[in-house]
Amino acid sequence: MDKTTFWKNFRLGEELSISGAFIYNGLRRFYEAKNLDHTDEIFEIFYYLSIGFERLMKIAIVLLEHDEAKDQKKFESSLMTHSHQELIGRIKKRVALNLGSAHNDFLALLTKFYKSFRYDRFTLESHDQLHQERNMLFSFLGKHLNVEFKNCDSHFGHWNDERYKEFMRRTVLKLSNDLYTIVQNRSSELNLSTCELRSGSKAETVFLGSADIPAENVLWKELLVFFMNTKSTSGYLNFLRNIEPLEFDPGLVDDYLECFQSDSAKANVSDQLESLYEDIENKSERLDMMKYIGAPYIHFVEDDDVLDDEIEDFNQEGLNGEK
Repeated sequence: MDKTTFWKNFRLGEELSISGAFIYNGLRRFYEAKNLDHTDEIFEIFYYLSIGFERLMKIAIVLLEHDEAKDQKKFESSLMTHSHQELIGRIKKRVALNLGSAHNDFLALLTKFYKSFRYDRFTLESHDQLHQERNMLFSFLGKHLNVEFKNCDSHFGHWNDERYKEFMRRTVLKLSNDLYTIVQNRSSELNLSTCELRSGSKAETVFLGSADIPAENVLWKELLVFFMNTKSTSGYLNFLRNIEPLEFDPGLVDDYLECFQSDSAKANVSDQLESLYEDIENKSERLDMMKYIGAPYIHFVEDDDVLDDEIEDFNQEGLNGEK
């Protein structure tokens, strides 16, 4: 296999998985945000999405343009841009893309964020340019959902409505799926496998699935109900049932459940966990048991009598990453 074919076949294939992971992470973080007022959360959302789409469009451009490139260095230099609008313009010159105003505005939003807002807080002139990411997001949602964000600086904040989440999901998936189709078709024309995706990957969820994050959240809820109510027995279930539960506050169930779907919620409850651990006589022994939950390569025998040697071997090898 020559160098060019290897590049397009495998290196760009890796890039495709990376771009899909970034796009998925951006969508996931948008769903996790309870409100739309925290700069750090909005920055993270835009950062993931802008990188994901930039890399995805560059893959498409390489597959569409490279055969005609006479100067490799010049071609590679042409890819060194952070303008999503410039990149989509190059793609449109080669293939038809049926994008609506929401998709074009979304790409303009990502370009503005990545080229201007990403580092502007490191400049003195930014002292009076507060909440730029938030205001840009409000403008985008307001225009395409016909909503008005009154009193942007309200102390009550702005709830991340389900309408906003679904609109963002549709917009992102339409654009990402159209771009992936271009990569898929061009790969077929060039007899390449660039478009192949690892089963179960975030990229597959975005490009071949529906990135249905609400359905993913239903999954963990159903699993939680199962664990709470099942009468079945197994070595694993018996192991879990024999662990003495910590005395969390039943009145804070809402906060605890939020930990399953939000990183910020975990941070809010971590102090309580640390306090409860201070009352445990043998903290290291309990932490060892926690290591076994969800860990790969460990087998719980049905009589709940896990062999000491098996535990010791796993603790020394499996959890330390040694074979």
